[in-house]
Amino acid sequence: MPNPTKLTVSHAPFLHDGSEISNKQYNIIAATLIAVIAGLLQYGIPALGVLTLSVGSAMAWELLMNLLTRRPVSIGDGNAALIGLLFAMLLPAVVPWWLVVTGTFVAVVIGKQIYGGIGGNPFNPVVVAYAILMISWPMFLDFNAALVDYQFDFTAGFPLVLYEAYGTAGLESFSPGGLLLGQQAGGIGATFGLGLIIGGIYLILRGFIRWEIAVSFLAGIFITALCFNLYNPEVYAGPVFHILTGYALIGAFFLAPEDSSSPVHFAPMLIYGLLGGFLTVLIRNLGAHVDGVIYAILIINLVHPIIDKIRPKAMRRVMHHA
Repeated sequence: MPNPTKLTVSHAPFLHDGSEISNKQYNIIAATLIAVIAGLLQYGIPALGVLTLSVGSAMAWELLMNLLTRRPVSIGDGNAALIGLLFAMLLPAVVPWWLVVTGTFVAVVIGKQIYGGIGGNPFNPVVVAYAILMISWPMFLDFNAALVDYQFDFTAGFPLVLYEAYGTAGLESFSPGGLLLGQQAGGIGATFGLGLIIGGIYLILRGFIRWEIAVSFLAGIFITALCFNLYNPEVYAGPVFHILTGYALIGAFFLAPEDSSSPVHFAPMLIYGLLGGFLTVLIRNLGAHVDGVIYAILIINLVHPIIDKIRPKAMRRVMHHA
């Protein structure tokens, strides 16, 4: 008689609730709209051009790969459109067209399709693409240089650049309320913090992302930035500044919780998010790059399979005795 334990499997799904992949993708797209619309109002027609080209080229690369690999056409599931949208949200409004097309190629083809398509990628495709662009063509992603011709209704530039150059002395023109309402230069859809928070809360309440990752990511930023600030408040900015600037909020709610590249168990999700927040502030304060979110998420994507194996023994004993 065969050993029944050898027939036991550990991975779902065993039950389908009738939901579709496209439902989640389109809800995430909807959750970005407040921040995206605010970015379009701030940056105008150039931002709209970048946005449409990014979404369109991402879907085109997906369709091309479907045809080349003879797989079913998958652009209808919304994932390629979501990748293009999130990628555009990170970009300055004036990047050249070829950079957008190159970025979506890297995201869809290299970051996703070569691993078999949706669900197989070990890294967030958007993060992979943007990290490669940051290494290859950093001059086009310099917000202060790229957006120098824009006339804003506020006097500040890209806050993290001023923070890196002048420390806390360069932050006098910024206020938490202003940062929350998008009074900072940055990515098309990454500056309006209030919109990103509303979208993130919506996704958490609907169950499309896990709160453990988003909240622990922000908690990691808060705790690490607070420690630096307490050590030397004249050099290191406080935690509120770090949370409301750069890619912190879009990273917490839209990049770090990506399904294929993040843990699925409770304790590992908390560790994963905390580590991402810690690395973000560490890179910002001590590293060579202005905004550490992209590289922090790339690192935690890399180690997430190991993190997801962590099982607190005390919790297992309690469950066993129960």
